[in-house]
Amino acid sequence: MFCYNSKGINDDWEINTLLISMLSKILLPTIFIVLAYGFWVSPDFKEIAAGVAIFLFGMLALEEGFKAFTGGILEQILKRTTNRLWKSLSFGVLTTTIMQSSSLVSVIAISFLGAGLIGLAQGIGIVFGANLGTTTGAWLVAGFGLKVKISAYAMPMLVFGVILLFQRSRQLKGIGYVLLGLGFLFLGIHYMKEGFEAFKETINLAEYAVSGYRGLFLFALIGVAATVIMQSSHATLVLIITALAAQQITYENALALAIGANVGTTITAILGSLSSNEQGKRLAGAHLIFNAVTGFIAILLMQPLMHAVDVISANVGINENDYMLKLAVFHTLFNLIGIVVMVPFISRLVSFLERVIKDEPDHFAKPKHLNDSALEFSDTAVEALRLETLHIYDKATEVIARGLSLKKKDIFSDEKLKSLIRRRDTPDHYDVDDAYDHYIKSLYGSLLEFINRMPSDMNVSQPIDNVRFCNESIIIILKDVKHLQKNMLGFIASLNPDIRDEYNKIRRRITKVLRRLEKIRVDDQSVLTHDALDQMLEKNDELLHRRLDEMIRHGQITADMAISLMNDSNYAHSIIRNLIEVNRRLILPAKAA
Repeated sequence: MFCYNSKGINDDWEINTLLISMLSKILLPTIFIVLAYGFWVSPDFKEIAAGVAIFLFGMLALEEGFKAFTGGILEQILKRTTNRLWKSLSFGVLTTTIMQSSSLVSVIAISFLGAGLIGLAQGIGIVFGANLGTTTGAWLVAGFGLKVKISAYAMPMLVFGVILLFQRSRQLKGIGYVLLGLGFLFLGIHYMKEGFEAFKETINLAEYAVSGYRGLFLFALIGVAATVIMQSSHATLVLIITALAAQQITYENALALAIGANVGTTITAILGSLSSNEQGKRLAGAHLIFNAVTGFIAILLMQPLMHAVDVISANVGINENDYMLKLAVFHTLFNLIGIVVMVPFISRLVSFLERVIKDEPDHFAKPKHLNDSALEFSDTAVEALRLETLHIYDKATEVIARGLSLKKKDIFSDEKLKSLIRRRDTPDHYDVDDAYDHYIKSLYGSLLEFINRMPSDMNVSQPIDNVRFCNESIIIILKDVKHLQKNMLGFIASLNPDIRDEYNKIRRRITKVLRRLEKIRVDDQSVLTHDALDQMLEKNDELLHRRLDEMIRHGQITADMAISLMNDSNYAHSIIRNLIEVNRRLILPAKAA
């Protein structure tokens, strides 16, 4: 019965994958048709579209480059930089400034949250900070990108980036991808700028400007649509700024497009959360609420905000007609207002999201931490495996307790073990095989499936070997419990007080170790506690052999009873040894990080 069945599958993952596939089948042909029509109508449109494509490719290269620097470092940085709200906000601002993608940072935050590396409030702080961080892109493009021949900087970056890609070192390859990414970003901005300059000779989009609130809502929706298609608010903002520089759109409509881009960027996070757990979905919900509320405030207070932008611009020396920089000021201002408005309500937002998006009942032992978002980085993937193994271990302790005719809650209570064993002296004919099939096998199957889906370039062979060892040890433990239970059920109800007492001692030994191991997990005791358990295990074995000799010599038990007791003591020894080793490998590495 104790074998792996490959049908341990996360059904939610399959449904979400199917949903994303259906959306892609509808969206992709639509985009192709629109682009083909645009190419046919205007040759200059090709240059703008090529600029957007090159820009987006640059973002993908940047993402790939930053992934090269994960692998233990990321988790340690997270623990130190997100344990306070101001730190998580700063983390969001800084990472978005470096990566130039709030969508990417939001998806990363969902990945961290789904893997259990951060809490929901910390994730919300990162997302809020990411929205402010994305404004730095608008400043760079408006203040530098359109006023300098940026393509001249792109070429050396592309050359050095390609050279570094051919190096063996993972870090050098990462730097190569970053340089390539920046080069393509600069090149994309150049082609967008050139395209819009040529575009205005044939078509003047400014003729289609719409004023008033009708125009605000219309262009905000266009901004949402553009960001959904490109999956990047940063790319949409660059497009808006270059169009504004070429006077293809009015200043007021550009502001509305920027608001729409801010709201549209949540779609990437929502799609990223579909394959995540409940925590990931809650964070995507928080992202949507924040951006929707911020966008609504910006539209509602458009005139006061425009006036505030004029005042700020005048004070910092921005020219009255420099609408690109004024757009950057506006973008920063309304995101800052959103943070000021929403930060005091973070705890209430967490409570609201936890009420609306409830945890699934754990009736059928589905994986809790294995989701696609955890596969984004080696740190999150390894942590997801460790947490899921702990989930399997927790399920296994329930099976062990019932297999010993006890209850898990009693084992981990403060009741003295002697009185607990004495009180629970009625044999419980619990089916360990059935419990294994129901609780453990499907979880282990899903865990192996998750390992198989991990990218091959993740340098995590040691942690994966550790996880495999722990899970195989858990299966051996349950197999030993099954064998131990066979004789134990008869002997704990035996009329012979000596054999009954010996089997109760075995039960007490196992429960004592379970209780102490749980204290190590909760109380953060040192490695010496595990060593003490090892010593106790050896000492108990020596005492048992002495007692066996005495009981046989005095005729207290029969030879058959002694053989059964010896075999079952070996099973108990194996159970305890494996329990200690699983905890040593699972708990201590996490505490040392």
